[in-house]
Order: sequence, then structure tokens, then C-alpha cells
Amino acid sequence: MIPLLAAALAALGVHLLWTALAFGWGGVGLGPARPRRPRRPHRARDWLAEAGLDDVAPGEFVTASATVAVIGGLATFGVFGSITPALFAAGIGGATPALGYRSRRRGRLERAQEAWPRMIEEIRILTGSVGRSIPQALFEAAGRAPAELRGPFEAAHREWLITTDFARTVGVLEARLADPTADAACETLLVAHEVGGSDLDGRLEALAEDRLEDLQGRRDARAKQAGVRFARRFVLIVPFGMAVAGMSVGNGRAAYTSPGGQAAVLVGLVMVALCWAWSGRILRLPTEDRVFRR
Repeated sequence: MIPLLAAALAALGVHLLWTALAFGWGGVGLGPARPRRPRRPHRARDWLAEAGLDDVAPGEFVTASATVAVIGGLATFGVFGSITPALFAAGIGGATPALGYRSRRRGRLERAQEAWPRMIEEIRILTGSVGRSIPQALFEAAGRAPAELRGPFEAAHREWLITTDFARTVGVLEARLADPTADAACETLLVAHEVGGSDLDGRLEALAEDRLEDLQGRRDARAKQAGVRFARRFVLIVPFGMAVAGMSVGNGRAAYTSPGGQAAVLVGLVMVALCWAWSGRILRLPTEDRVFRR
């Protein structure tokens, strides 16, 4: 156990030295240091809203995580017959809902990034050559938005029909969509609605072109990462498959229940989790801040 721990610490030291000299990374993290973002109140609710789950309370999310943790821990204890891997599996199971919500949030934001340039261009045409008012053009273009974005637009439309207050309507839409592109588009429409002017067409055209360039850049980056992401998922499955196969050979199950076997399983699980988190951080594309967030 001690030689294995010493080897792991030596490997970490070599990694820190190499990344500091070759890439200029600082700190003791596995990846480059990122600037800290200022804390926002109600961050958990904002995170759920970005995933399209603004009706899910943070307490419900915590309860679901705890339930999955207990189930994962009990299942692993039944397979390995020891408490150490069961506790680690419980930790992984507790993180599963967060990973699922994160994946849903990422997919929702990606679909919104793809839909907004077309919607902005449609709003520009409706407010220009067709002669629609800004609120009417917004909700008419929203009728052809992706399905997961229609709920926030329907809530904003109800607010507009009840109050005819476009500022409150935009506030509802921004809070429910929780998207930087939506914030920029809504604030542009709000200023044009309240102040007026003849330059709305040019501003919307420039905003649509900027969103298209950003979208194309992200598509190119994801295409280049496709092979690496597949290999990352494949490597995650291999250690668990080998562990299950080892249990079925000879006295493999008894070896796992021994103190040395439990220590080896724990070290392997920790290394897999660290490598998964490290590779995910390296592959993460930069996200935009909500500059106009209310």
C-alpha cells in the first residue's frame, strides 16, 4: 500500500512540475487555475433554471441525490461485500443527479444557442418589413422555437397579456430561460420598445451575426473533441468490466474482500474519478456570463 501511495504522489509531483514548466500552470490543481466568479444569491435555483427545471426545489434535488447514493452504496456492497467500495460508490451515486442535470443544462443551452440566431433574424424581419410590434414579433417568432424553450415564452406571453408591461414580460422570460443570448436579445428589444429609434434593424442584424459566429466556433470545437469524448467514456467502462470479470475467476471475490483487495479497489476508483474529472475540465468549453442578468 505504501509503495503504491508513494508512486501516486511521485506521479502527481511530476505532473505539477511538467505543467508548471511547459504550460505555466500554477497552484496544485490538476488543470489550469480559473478566475473565481463572484458568488450569486440563489445560485442553486439559477442552476436548475438553466437546466429547464425551475419548478424543482433545491431540497428535492438533495433528496434525489441522497436516494441514489443509498441505492448505489447498497448495490456495491452486495457485489464486493465490503464497506470501502460501497462508500465510494455511494458518493458517485450521490453525484449522479448533479451530472444528469448538468448534462441536461448543457444540452438545453446548446439548443438555445442554435435557435437564437434564427429567432433574432426572424424578429428583425417581422419588426422591419412586416411591420409587427416588438412584443408581437417576439412571441410570433417564439412559436417556432425548440420545444424546451416554449414553456418560458408561454409564461412570458401570459405575463404580457395580463399586464401589457414589456419590462416585466422580459424579466419573466430572462429568468425562465437563464441564457446569456436571451438576455442580450431581450434587453435589445426592451430598449427599442421603450426608447424607440430606427436602428433596431441594424442592432438585431449585428447580434444575429455575432451569435452565428459563436455558434460556428463551438460546433468546430465539439467536432474536434468528438473522438476524445468517446475514448473518455470507453475508458470509464473498462476498469469496471475488468473488476466484474476478475470476480468470476477462481477466488476473485475473496480477493476483493481482503484488506489489500479493498485498498486496491479504493485506489482504482479514486484514480478513475480523478482522471474523469480532470479530462472533463480540460474538454470544457468556455461559457458566457449573464451580463444583463436581473
